[in-house]
Amino acid sequence: MSYTVLARKYRSQTFDEIVGQAAIASTLVNAIRADRIHHGYLFTGTRGVGKTSTARILAKALNCLKAERPTPAPCGACDACVSIAEGQDIDVLEIDAASNTGVDNIRELRSNASLRPARSRFRIYIIDEVHMLSTGAFNALLKTLEEPPAHVKFILATTEIQKVPATIQSRCQRFTFRNIGPEDIAAQLERISSQEGATAEPAAIRRIARLANGSMRDALSILDQLLSLSPSQVTVALLDEVLPPAHNEEILALLKRAAEGDAAGVLKAFDGIMSRGRALETACNDAIDVLRSLMHLRACGPSADWVEVPAAARDEYVALAGAFELSHYVQMIGLLEELRRNAHFSAAGRALADACMVRIARLKQWSSIESLLEQAATEDGAPAAAGASKKNAPTTPQPAVARRSVLGEPPAAVSTGFSRNESGGGAVPGSLVESAPAGGAPTPSSGHSLLSPAVSATASREPVLEEAISADERSRIMKDPVVRQALELFDGHVVNIERRGGPQTAEPKE
Repeated sequence: MSYTVLARKYRSQTFDEIVGQAAIASTLVNAIRADRIHHGYLFTGTRGVGKTSTARILAKALNCLKAERPTPAPCGACDACVSIAEGQDIDVLEIDAASNTGVDNIRELRSNASLRPARSRFRIYIIDEVHMLSTGAFNALLKTLEEPPAHVKFILATTEIQKVPATIQSRCQRFTFRNIGPEDIAAQLERISSQEGATAEPAAIRRIARLANGSMRDALSILDQLLSLSPSQVTVALLDEVLPPAHNEEILALLKRAAEGDAAGVLKAFDGIMSRGRALETACNDAIDVLRSLMHLRACGPSADWVEVPAAARDEYVALAGAFELSHYVQMIGLLEELRRNAHFSAAGRALADACMVRIARLKQWSSIESLLEQAATEDGAPAAAGASKKNAPTTPQPAVARRSVLGEPPAAVSTGFSRNESGGGAVPGSLVESAPAGGAPTPSSGHSLLSPAVSATASREPVLEEAISADERSRIMKDPVVRQALELFDGHVVNIERRGGPQTAEPKE
């Protein structure tokens, strides 16, 4: 007798045995009890979450021979239930859409759908990976799926719901199978280990449940592999031998050099990793796994026993976890993932990798946004907590100090701003105005100064005289590099130039 793998041996046989999909199981049970059985169902979700198992259970519930009508509790012992569980029933046809993608296959299905079932109540079609059907096949299926014969039921399963046309989805009741939680997987693994006559360490069970990533099939495959090596006991040490965690002394050494800011040491450690024949993609994945464990320890503390690290190296992990901030771990994981993707399509993958290592080595020299905001809040000598009061406090504009005048030292002051349109509206962009009202202090310009503080001077509060300037002085002002730079920067032009503070008493130096 051939060996049956655990994933098939312990496949769910009733709605009560479905793991991690209680809402879907309850909905189907209530629909059967209320005789509200739909003609088409669409099961979607990732691999190993119970789509095909649920489809077979639903088929048994509809075609159980020991019940007079569809029942939510099929017997599991009649010929129909046994053959459906084995995938060999003549009235329940399981079709692999990846191998039957064409229009001709769907036409054959449509012609056979008109035939009555041989012994059961319904002829049931379970189409697995339905997203693999061609566009023509989907179109050929539409009419039959919308109005099938009374004795026909369709159960479609897919892992890529986005590839299934909306016209197909609208004709079915859609059930989304979520990833199975680690707690549910761990409980199932403990039960199966006990039935197999093996004792399992809780830490090993928890780690297998995490490695499964929500897939019960993946978890049972790992457990099957461990039981093949040690049929009586499942331990963490055994799991480390079969599936070693991403613990690597070389990766830890590289991260230690990065924590010290030693770019040369990081490049040397990375070269040692690559020189041993490890692929760049594999090195990135291993480093990301190590960084993920360190990030969890940094965020949750050393007492987080669910974090995946080897027991012998836990102290080393805890010590290194405190060397970086959480934001650093996020950035490093992002950098390595970007490197993994880009290097696959680049002819300069090693150069990209070395550049990434240098960035990781200099990561601690970068300031985080939080520290910059805190520094900005305290740079004036006020505590960070007083930021709100500073924000609401009235501010008094401080006069700008002139470093030099465009007319020389220091007979005239130049004030700049936007010109006003004739109707008194808003500022006209692109116009440079230099003016001051007669007999009083200059009024603030309508906008910010167009020139730098080097050419903007504060006017005296004493009465000033306005005097037209000569053509030579105007030409000298227009040739001033600061004025030209401001005009070019803002695409402006000079409207008027006036002297403040009386006539010039001395010819300005060039």
